[in-house]
Amino acid sequence: MRRLALFVPFIIFLLLGFFLFRGLSLDPKELPSALIGKPFPAFAASTLDGKQVSEADLKGEVALVNIWATWCPTCKQEHAYLNKLAREGVKIFGVNYKDETEKAKVWLQQLGNPYEFNVQDEDGMIGLDLGVYGAPETYLLDKNGVVRLKHVGDVNDRVWKEKIQPEFQKWSEL
Repeated sequence: MRRLALFVPFIIFLLLGFFLFRGLSLDPKELPSALIGKPFPAFAASTLDGKQVSEADLKGEVALVNIWATWCPTCKQEHAYLNKLAREGVKIFGVNYKDETEKAKVWLQQLGNPYEFNVQDEDGMIGLDLGVYGAPETYLLDKNGVVRLKHVGDVNDRVWKEKIQPEFQKWSEL
């Protein structure tokens, strides 16, 4: 029994070392989402132009849902690329996250509006249901409104071509 007690710290050390070593191989930019394979969370909210929408309005076509805000410098950086995708026929819905409505309207007037509609999420409750870490974040939804992919950070040409577009095409063909 006494000999066994001598090995317990060594076993704990090995287990701790294993988990720490495993953590070094993880990509810190990959933030997993519990929503992958599940329907977009239920919501009922107003758009920036005052219309009432819900998660049902996200269904019908493969689409992106982009979490953005005027206070987010990376959102401004990605905005031109989202405009380009929208011109190419990609359906994009916006969630204006923890932002002021008037500032968001001015932003869209000045920089262009790639979104089918923009949900106001001033209190961050939709973002909370999505597990948003911050803006920007983008979700890929299939035709039934099921989350198929989550991307944290800006959508740019590389991210679109290497990560999002292949999944977008895959779900569009089903």
